[in-house]
Amino acid sequence: MISIYVQILLIILFGNADSHIIPRIEECGLSCSQGIHCKSKPSGGIFNSFCRDAPASLSSMVLRSMKISTVMKCVQGSPCSLYLNIKGTLSLDENIRGLEICSLSLDTQQSQCTNVRFTRKKSKMLNGKKVQVQFNCVEVNVAQHIYVTMKTVPNYCEVKLSQEYYVEDCRNSDVGKYIPACLAGKFDYNVDRARKLITVNVSNFPREQDYYVRLCYKWFTCEDAGAFAVIKGKESFKSVSLKYSQLLPCLCIEGWLAIPDARRIQLCPFANDTKTLWDNIVYNPLTQTLAWEPACPVLVMVNLCRFTKLNHDCEDIENSSKNSTEKQVKYSRVDTHPRLCMKFTTKKGTWIKCPFAHGEFPAWKMRTAAVAEQIQVFFTSQTKAQFSVLVCNRTQMASCESLGMHHSVSVGDSVSITMPQEMYGSTICIQGWRTDVDYSVPLQICDTYCGFHNQSYGDGNPAKAMTHRMKSVQSLH
Repeated sequence: MISIYVQILLIILFGNADSHIIPRIEECGLSCSQGIHCKSKPSGGIFNSFCRDAPASLSSMVLRSMKISTVMKCVQGSPCSLYLNIKGTLSLDENIRGLEICSLSLDTQQSQCTNVRFTRKKSKMLNGKKVQVQFNCVEVNVAQHIYVTMKTVPNYCEVKLSQEYYVEDCRNSDVGKYIPACLAGKFDYNVDRARKLITVNVSNFPREQDYYVRLCYKWFTCEDAGAFAVIKGKESFKSVSLKYSQLLPCLCIEGWLAIPDARRIQLCPFANDTKTLWDNIVYNPLTQTLAWEPACPVLVMVNLCRFTKLNHDCEDIENSSKNSTEKQVKYSRVDTHPRLCMKFTTKKGTWIKCPFAHGEFPAWKMRTAAVAEQIQVFFTSQTKAQFSVLVCNRTQMASCESLGMHHSVSVGDSVSITMPQEMYGSTICIQGWRTDVDYSVPLQICDTYCGFHNQSYGDGNPAKAMTHRMKSVQSLH
């Protein structure tokens, strides 16, 4: 019930801006009451811009009131237009020859002024009487913000009326129905995915007007996604075909009448086509930089992660979380490991992309060999690299306790690890990763220690060598 009372109060205070009827006029013009003959002419506003002191006999209340409203002029065969209806009340005085009415668009800073003059003989006879001046020849646009002033001629200081006014917008039933700028049209569309074409059919707009249609990517504004098409008003066929490169969530169809300040309508029908958003991943081998550039604005958490085979999960790499607040998410000094992936998480789900899983980048290998009671670990790589080796005892599937054996190794070198006798029968894991990059995925080779066999690993799969060619994304154990 409270909300109903609030709505009633708002209507009492501000009126219902969406439903009131705009009065019609046949012609714009000027009129004065009391039978006074008055005439108007455009004024530059310069000669009357400087005020002078008013005579002692002239009251500052000589201008009593000013009211502003909107009227509509509709001529058969032409579109309707909007005008300001300005009414002011003036007390006639022998020191006043007329009025100057000026309007300033606060949107465009354009102004126009009109000088209203009274016939001197009649006005002298009615000295002290109130006369109402009505002027409705100031043409305005939909939703325009106007500043109106009314001054005396001559311009006496402190004798002035001013008021701000908002012209009704397209939500007003009359304006939305009859003003061309609000007749934005209606879309129907078909998508030809094979030819990458969107056919747009437009209806519900003035037949004599041309109409523009374009595709655009909606960021803060709608950025061009190709040239716009023109539907000629005289043509009976109201359809155009527009070519697109990708169906993205922010790809919109936009249309508007070919008139100044026309209202634009947008239709963004592909909001759920998010799959292609995660494809734009670029790696620069010179700077070792991995970057993702979103093609559309999207609220997403980005992580680097290590893809695992056991549960087809991707374990987040520490300190790699980033929000897509800008047009690019970038990671510097990244290892081109086949299991190093990017994880994208939104409210709608999670997507994983592994940009190095197809072998386009130099490979590196980790090998182990058992020599007596020692495990020998060495790395080979086509590029210079530094590695670390850690030995741990895997007590559970998901945990591996460090044995305090940590070694640094360069490409081409090896490290020999002596295993204590009490480790016989335990599951020992050798972990290796690059240390000359900021983001690296560790390799892990695990076996029951009875002496490691000669093995070569690249992805944790004991059935084949670790080639780092990224043809698969099997897990590391």
